[in-house]
Amino acid sequence: MALSVRLEPAIEARIQQEARRLGISKSEFVKDALERVLGLKNPAELLRQVRSDTPIGTMDTSEQVSQKVRKKLREKHSS
Repeated sequence: MALSVRLEPAIEARIQQEARRLGISKSEFVKDALERVLGLKNPAELLRQVRSDTPIGTMDTSEQVSQKVRKKLREKHSS
């Protein structure tokens, strides 16, 4: 579903800057922010899982995490 929102130029520039820094689209950046605000995504819960010493996924995936996440996000949004 498409949604149009009018933004101040400074806010739009900041969104574009942050999305570029993260290697994702502006659309994905905004969707992620909305999911957090609406409580659909909870970074604190993920942090609790990580700190609980409960294995999440496979153990060998901890190497080069940043590169792997960026690659996965780019693949997801290029299709």
